[in-house]
Amino acid sequence: MRETVLVIPCYNEAARLRGDEFLSLAREHDLGLLFVDDGSTDATAARIEALVARAEGRVALQRMSFNAGKGEAVRQGMQRAIAEGAANVGYADADLSTPGDEIGRLAAELRGGTASVIMGSRVRLLGRQIERDPVRHYLGRLFATCASLALALSVYDTQCGAKWFRVTPVLEAALTRPFTSRWVFDVELIGRLLKRDGRAGYGARDFAEVLLQRWTDVAGSKLTVVAALESGIDLARIAWDLRRPRSD
Repeated sequence: MRETVLVIPCYNEAARLRGDEFLSLAREHDLGLLFVDDGSTDATAARIEALVARAEGRVALQRMSFNAGKGEAVRQGMQRAIAEGAANVGYADADLSTPGDEIGRLAAELRGGTASVIMGSRVRLLGRQIERDPVRHYLGRLFATCASLALALSVYDTQCGAKWFRVTPVLEAALTRPFTSRWVFDVELIGRLLKRDGRAGYGARDFAEVLLQRWTDVAGSKLTVVAALESGIDLARIAWDLRRPRSD
């Protein structure tokens, strides 16, 4: 396993998986790639195995026996990367909505900076190519505002699928328990990393959001209307948990 490892959760991604772009990402930015097949029922695993054979040790596959959800796939993948010696771990979406060069740039920000967490942030400004469905964008802004209030942390974009983490005891502790949410585990993970109740954790200065130059809303998202409603309920549950004193 390489020093810096990117976890890519996959569920029925055979038709969208762009193997050559992932190989370029791994080679150009000196990354290890760990694909976690979350119980796919299509040819996703076969596509990844073919990629492993071409990758000269830069790509690995972890298979889950059933579909446990994106959050659990990410958690188990990050745990494996850490157990095998990674010093930096991250995750990104299998559809490469965050392009490979941007993922690599975020990794470089983590390696060269002092922050413990680097998060991609999708802000549509002049000179940047951020292509988002308008409805999803405005719903996302509402969700991000609620997430910031839940976390008591000013985060512009909790749900961008590209994040990097320095491996520390705080991160390892945050990954010990499965997430309660399948879709908003990003918020749950950030909440677990924050210092509270006198326990070790991160403060606001340990997080950094980096503006993406490019991001594309790729067709075929697994986020349905029902899942979006569930996400709102999950966020309320996470907010309640963050304000409840812990005894463990």
